[in-house]
Amino acid sequence: MTNEIEKKPKIPENSMKITVSRNGPYIVTGGVPLIVSEIRSDEEGYCKDWLEVKRYPLKEQYSLCRCGKSENKPFCDGMHTKIHFDGTETGDYEPYIEGADTISGPVLTLLDNKHFCVHAGFCVRAGGTWKLVKRDDPDTRNIAIEETFNCPSGRLVIIDNTTGKAIEPEFEKSIVIVESTLLHEQGPLWVRGGIPIESADGKLYEIRNRVTLCRCGKSENKPFCDGSHIEG
Repeated sequence: MTNEIEKKPKIPENSMKITVSRNGPYIVTGGVPLIVSEIRSDEEGYCKDWLEVKRYPLKEQYSLCRCGKSENKPFCDGMHTKIHFDGTETGDYEPYIEGADTISGPVLTLLDNKHFCVHAGFCVRAGGTWKLVKRDDPDTRNIAIEETFNCPSGRLVIIDNTTGKAIEPEFEKSIVIVESTLLHEQGPLWVRGGIPIESADGKLYEIRNRVTLCRCGKSENKPFCDGSHIEG
């Protein structure tokens, strides 16, 4: 008689979802991986790439704090009810492209929607993404693409002029808790891979490959991060 090892059924990726509860936490369902990553800098002090430092045990469902006051961060401990957190969603449902400026170059076109900026700082290295896309040498092209890939909120999107299509990184569907020892801050929740985000009213926000959610409770663009965590 052989002993069979019981395997847990794999949770289908299409069941993943983040629901914004009214004045409460983010309810994450569908077995979304939860990761902690730090922003790393280069030898000149510019933000350059990411370092994964932790993975939480995979759970089918969990709740993440969005008021910023939980004593069990990143998870909700109910503190939002004690502080009477106002989590009113003010972020709009306008598609990214409608608010984006266009910066054209010979090889690449940069789309820039400032509304989504979280001040992660990847876009200023090597002269800045806006200048890099206006040049056509291969090294500069690669740096411009790298910088936009590392933009967690997807404020910056690169278009290949030859194909007319966006050049986007392939992400594991996951939520990344952003940390930065360089900037001495705790950043937003980086939602990767096109996970649907549903408002407290049951309406879906635009599904994007990269987006960042507020977890300090201060954003004026809830549920999205607007960089307010940097202000202390």
